[in-house]
Amino acid sequence: MQYFVAPSSIVRRIWGSADMILFIFAGAAAEFALNKAVDWLYFTGRLPSDPLGRLFSTVDYARRIVFAEQAAAEKAIDTIAAIHGAVEAKRGHAIPDWAYRDVLFMLVAYSMRAFEVLERPLTADEREEIVEVFGRVGRRMGIAELPTDYAAWRLAREQHLAQNTLLSSYTEDLYRQYERHLGWARFQLLRGVQGMVVPPSVRYWLSLPDGAWLQPPLALYRATRGFALSQWAKNAMLPAEYRDRIKALDAQPAEATPPPSRGSCPFHRTGRPTGVRQRAA
Repeated sequence: MQYFVAPSSIVRRIWGSADMILFIFAGAAAEFALNKAVDWLYFTGRLPSDPLGRLFSTVDYARRIVFAEQAAAEKAIDTIAAIHGAVEAKRGHAIPDWAYRDVLFMLVAYSMRAFEVLERPLTADEREEIVEVFGRVGRRMGIAELPTDYAAWRLAREQHLAQNTLLSSYTEDLYRQYERHLGWARFQLLRGVQGMVVPPSVRYWLSLPDGAWLQPPLALYRATRGFALSQWAKNAMLPAEYRDRIKALDAQPAEATPPPSRGSCPFHRTGRPTGVRQRAA
């Protein structure tokens, strides 16, 4: 059977680990709050009203692509590409390609960073593989001007960070929503994790701590992660009602990929042919 991502891939190892996924989305939650396209998520209202539910719906769908057989993964990507147009039609203009690239770049960047914080430095081949996998996702969606190797991705990533981040009223409101849904203590933990994984420019804009205070508990977690005791660290990051969903992230998802809900991907579009996107303005 041919899979979209090889069973031996570093991408599967990263996206089959609950702790790494939580670190990935901690970083993405910080950076996306600064993204100039964050207003699209306010247009739908789904992210600010339910940021934790949004996290899990996005994670679930990304994992189904990573672990799916080739045809099923391509069908899932095509569906994501197809369902975004409804919001574009309602708003009257297209989500720009740079915004799609930003989302893919975040997934690449925080996949790498989460692994290195929790495990070890990545090899050059592993970095190339992560860029290649998410590049295939983007190209299947019809996103233009995607880098094809790590060196090109790193340059494009720096350019996007410089051009597409901005502290705004959306940033402030999203962080208020994060604190409201997490509670004060978990919100401080989130900020600490974010400070460990985000680029210096994002840390500066958001006044995040560097996460040094988390190093001792992180060392304890690494020492106990092979035991049931390690579940405490994952559970600490989100409210109790999400414990079963956190635990499920350590297991490979079912191969079948059901149609997504309208809240299961970063933007929502419908009405374009399968696997094809027109170049956004």
